[in-house]
Amino acid sequence: MIDLYSWATPNGHKVHIMLEECALPYTVHGIDIGAGDQFKPEFLQISPNNKIPAIVDSDGPGNAPISLFESGAILIYLAGKTGRFLPSDVRGKYRALEWLMFQMGSIGPMLGQAHHFRLYAPEKSEYAINRYTNEAKRLYGVLDRRLAESAYLAGDEYSIADIASWPWTRSSTNQGVDVSEYPHFKRWFDAIAARPAVQKGVTVLAAARKPITDEKARETLFGATQYARR
Repeated sequence: MIDLYSWATPNGHKVHIMLEECALPYTVHGIDIGAGDQFKPEFLQISPNNKIPAIVDSDGPGNAPISLFESGAILIYLAGKTGRFLPSDVRGKYRALEWLMFQMGSIGPMLGQAHHFRLYAPEKSEYAINRYTNEAKRLYGVLDRRLAESAYLAGDEYSIADIASWPWTRSSTNQGVDVSEYPHFKRWFDAIAARPAVQKGVTVLAAARKPITDEKARETLFGATQYARR
């Protein structure tokens, strides 16, 4: 059994989708990041960077429990555990990992910044909005060019690279992106959105998440609480 510590965010949904795609049994523990659950000592024991998601697999390597944080690492672990969604041939494997790292290093951080400065920043900065909106558009262009060549990011088969990237593109409008300008991306996005496991994965904890409107939640997520040394 896998214990999943998560919230309904793009990084959380990566792992929710992977667990559903692999049909692995799991128990969900909501970590309300607006309320500060990510800073509780018991969560920091398994996620020292105070970020969701994290998992504890009671049936880990050598039949011993293992805990993991960082969504990319969790996806690689679950792919190894199940033998699914990561190509077995060497070239295919590294192609999938290449695009997974692209998501971890570019898609997530940059689209997250676009989202933040366009929606959540207490003071509007035209420079920051333009910088990250333009970078978001550039990254959608990278995806679109890649997806003009192949059905999925790593090639002809759906992989953890797609599972990692797709949730971040669900909020394209909030990122200042018109997806009609990226037809190959749009074809890929719609194909993944139609998968039953994806549809189920994005419902995990979705009902528990509330809009970030109160000042306490904003301070917890974006203020001094987030940056306190622990």
